[in-house]
Amino acid sequence: MLFNSYGFIFLYLPAVLLGFFWLARISHAFAAGWLALASLFFYGYWNPAYIGLLLGSVMCNYAFGLWIAKAGVRHDARRKKQLLMVAIGANLALLAYYKYANFFVGSVNGLAGTQWSLGEIILPLGISFFTFTQIAFLVDTYQGKVKEYNFIHYLLFVTYFPHLIAGPVLHHREMMPQFALASTYRFNYENMSVGLTIFFIGLFKKVILADGLAVYVGPVFAAPGAGVQLTFIDAWGGALCYALQLYFDFSGYSDMAIGLSRMFGVTLPLNFHSPYKSANAIEFWRRWHMTLSRFLRDYLYIPLGGNRYGTPRRYLNLMITMLLGGLWHGAGWTFVLWGGLHGLYLVVNNGWHSLRKRLGQNPDMPLPKPVHALAVLLTFLAVTAAWVVFRADNLATATALLKAMAGLNGFVLPDAWLAKWGGAGQWLVQQGVSFGATNDLIMGGAVNWIWISLLIVWFAPNTQQIMAAYKPALGVPEGGGKAKCLLWQPSAFAALLVCVLGFVAIINLNKQSVFLYFQF
Repeated sequence: MLFNSYGFIFLYLPAVLLGFFWLARISHAFAAGWLALASLFFYGYWNPAYIGLLLGSVMCNYAFGLWIAKAGVRHDARRKKQLLMVAIGANLALLAYYKYANFFVGSVNGLAGTQWSLGEIILPLGISFFTFTQIAFLVDTYQGKVKEYNFIHYLLFVTYFPHLIAGPVLHHREMMPQFALASTYRFNYENMSVGLTIFFIGLFKKVILADGLAVYVGPVFAAPGAGVQLTFIDAWGGALCYALQLYFDFSGYSDMAIGLSRMFGVTLPLNFHSPYKSANAIEFWRRWHMTLSRFLRDYLYIPLGGNRYGTPRRYLNLMITMLLGGLWHGAGWTFVLWGGLHGLYLVVNNGWHSLRKRLGQNPDMPLPKPVHALAVLLTFLAVTAAWVVFRADNLATATALLKAMAGLNGFVLPDAWLAKWGGAGQWLVQQGVSFGATNDLIMGGAVNWIWISLLIVWFAPNTQQIMAAYKPALGVPEGGGKAKCLLWQPSAFAALLVCVLGFVAIINLNKQSVFLYFQF
């Protein structure tokens, strides 16, 4: 079931909300159980067979959590650590089988010329997210951070439908106290209006902006496989459209998840904070998929040693973390290479900061506005180039696009633009710019989508800034700020504006598509 579907908006969501608040008047436990069952139904709507897998994972991890906690009470450090290692190993083995087994076998076949096969393995939706969520629970239990072991609350913590399929990756200590609050189970008009507003903003981003850009992406990324040589304009147009599609798709999903949860009185952690406004790679990863970045930092980078063992080891740890982060996104060498590129970006960025410190500069000081704008542009272009590898079906397609983006296939502009640009076009011809026949993959419509989207990305306030007066999410960075314009307040005008956004999105749901992060 998709958030951007008629069935979800007009049937599932109202039924779950009504049932939750009605049962809460009888018993909080009944209401929590209802929400957990509704979440299992949401997951099973895709494939009922995998409800058993999800429930099995939940029960096993809950049991291991109890055993680890009891070992801690008995001060049996050795058994406690053994249980943690076994539990994490079991989670990773499950993830490895469903997500990476065929990738591994295919890689071995390619290198050794063998014909091994495991048959078709269907990737369960959200397995990466519910696995990482539970690994975090196990580690937090081992470290003594978990204080509550109510099974219904734990089941709800893992299966909670707003985050189950594509995040955010949750911490036990963020959610359990909220499930225990009496106020969570009382209907609240503020929570409902704030939640609906955030949900409709996200729905508009997904249905209108992300899906509107999507139509220009597929033809460009399919062209190399069909033997078409891309031009500079084709390649950059397709790459920019994909970078912006993914931005609005993931931003829209994150908003919708936060909005849905807020309707139930539960605040989710922030997962997306205008990442294309980042002035460097370090800042980008503090703004993009923030809960995954937090997980990789806390449960991989720091256990590997972080920055505690010198600069070379720190850079090695960064590369390992990002390579595995890339592999987490998908079972393919393109994802590994994408992670490696971001690892390289982070190494270079940290090295540059270290050099500036040795020169007596403070890299944390704000840059002059022109320099900051240039840094944002360069970071965005580097991230866009890496997205090409992320999106490409194979390394050959990625190489073909990057080659065209580098200008190695020439700089020919569509001849249709020459007539439209009039005198300006003639002046460009005099300066040596070539106009001629192109593949017509990126024309005026795509160009308009790109520049309008970039204006929104770089200059418009984001959702948490618009909703800042009502604390829309946990973990909003310091200095996140409030919107100077469009700051949301309950009013007739705000309600009308939100209704217009929702109406425009809903009447276009016939074009519904899955969220891009569902595949991870």
